[in-house]
Amino acid sequence: QVQLVESGGGLVQPGGSLRVSCAASGRIRELRAMGWYRQAPGKERELVATFTTGGSTNYADSVKGRFTLSRDTAKNTVHLQMNSLKPEDTAVYYCNAIIVTIASAREYWGQGTQVTVSS
Repeated sequence: QVQLVESGGGLVQPGGSLRVSCAASGRIRELRAMGWYRQAPGKERELVATFTTGGSTNYADSVKGRFTLSRDTAKNTVHLQMNSLKPEDTAVYYCNAIIVTIASAREYWGQGTQVTVSS
């Protein structure tokens, strides 16, 4: 059984930094894509940053230059370093991955971690 386990997040003042991490575990044959989405109250879930199937990195325009996505391939883990945080970055952040197992190739979601930017 595949799981995405998130860590990090919390409360930070505007201009501060946080890091969230996501580790995929289970009988993984291939990790095709992995990254982060977020959902603020009353809004739709949106892409934050992701490593694509082709190996490139996509960032939302709103986080370019402030957020950095990195990965540890050996550990099936991605990290999202968030700097210069703004109140509008407040949201539940969800890890997302497309994972191939012996049984299927499908999308998985983490349980979400709250990021709150407030003074």
